Amino acid sequence: MQKIGKALNITPSNSIIIKTETPPKIGCEVADENLTTIGKIFDIIGPVSSPYAVIKTNIKNPSSLLNKPLYLLPSKTRSKRYDR
Repeated sequence: MQKIGKALNITPSNSIIIKTETPPKIGCEVADENLTTIGKIFDIIGPVSSPYAVIKTNIKNPSSLLNKPLYLLPSKTRSKRYDR
C-alpha cells in the first residue's frame, strides 16, 4: 500500500482531485485510511513537474475525504508469463 496524497478538492461530478509526487497508473484502485476502496484513478492532469490525479469515486459522500490521506491498493492482476 502506497500513500499517494491528500484529497484537495471535489468536482461537481463527485471526483476527487489529489496532488501526487509521482503519478500513479490510470485504473489503479484507491483506498482511504480504513482500507475501504473509494474509487479508481481516472486521469492525470497538470504539469509533469507537479501532477494531480483525478479519482472517479464510487462512494456517496466524497466530501468526507477532504484533507485526508489516500492510498493506492496493490494490483490484483498477475503478470503474464510465457513458457517457451
